[in-house]
Amino acid sequence: MNEKEKLVFQLIKENPYLSQQDMAQQLGMSRPALANTISSLIKKREIIGRAYVLPEKNQIIAIGGANVDRKFSIEKDVQLGTSNPATISESVGGVARNIAENLGRLGNQVSLLTTLGDDHDGQLLENSSEAYVSFDLVEKLQDEKTGSYTAVLDNTGELVIAMANMSIYTKLLPTVLEKHEATLQQASCIIIDLNCPAETVQYTKDLAKQRNIPFVIVPVSSPKMIHMPDNLNGVSYFICNRDEAETYLQVTLESMSDYEAAVRQLIQKGAQSVVLTLGEHGVLAGNHEKIQHFEAVKTTDIIDVTGAGDAFVSAFLHGVINDEDLEVAIQLGLINASKTLQSEKTVRTDLTNEALNHWRELL
Repeated sequence: MNEKEKLVFQLIKENPYLSQQDMAQQLGMSRPALANTISSLIKKREIIGRAYVLPEKNQIIAIGGANVDRKFSIEKDVQLGTSNPATISESVGGVARNIAENLGRLGNQVSLLTTLGDDHDGQLLENSSEAYVSFDLVEKLQDEKTGSYTAVLDNTGELVIAMANMSIYTKLLPTVLEKHEATLQQASCIIIDLNCPAETVQYTKDLAKQRNIPFVIVPVSSPKMIHMPDNLNGVSYFICNRDEAETYLQVTLESMSDYEAAVRQLIQKGAQSVVLTLGEHGVLAGNHEKIQHFEAVKTTDIIDVTGAGDAFVSAFLHGVINDEDLEVAIQLGLINASKTLQSEKTVRTDLTNEALNHWRELL
């Protein structure tokens, strides 16, 4: 396909029911030129029939953060105001991206929906993730920089300063999601993190509720709780930690009874199920019927805590999506989190469904 055909093909793939007039307007083409391009695609058997390309069905869609993380480790004592010899490490991250890769490695069909810059970091993210995650729904923005997080560590590993450039996520608006509405409506599950603006979270929640699609909110951090909807009606699973629950409910949680009360309050706000992660104290999970406490998996030889929370969410949802009981799904999440703590990778490269079940059998 030539470049014009690729543009038309991608637009049709995103929404096969667009009229030719709408397509011509979106692509800045004349109606006759568009018709000729479509005719060429039909002749090449790239598209067939009136609804040219059907959207993917039964895939998981993860919406939110995808960024590049860099760590500069200063080799000697920190000297401000001058150049410090340092080593650098680079990895891909972002909550939605991490969850998507975990789920993809576990054998699920997953698409990432986010905004990336048309730059080196955006290409790095795609190259690092595309074996397990589809990037068909990613919006590349010409004049924006891909999200990044840069940390400077001293020679003991302590953080000196960190810089986050996440402004590109302000562009992840409902107008971006509307381009993929036909695909979203066919999803088996939609997961959103709170890197997304509040209006995008609300739009997605409403769409999922209208279409009866399982919908999951993963907060990211306490400051991002400002992007939460006022109520949780239509939320199938709300998965948060203690700090995020405290911020959303405007309470202080100090005891197991406080945690249980918080889970009940979140359920009363409309969530069908709530999972409250408590680090070494395990997990509280419940719905309208009951609330249960699950002990954490004892973990030794911890290498890096990065990605453990996303690993829990991913394996838990993998269990839920594949019709496991809540108790089994929670256990899968705890095991994956424990194993990720023992890895220097944000997402374990040896993660598979078979490996996860094997790790579970060893407990």
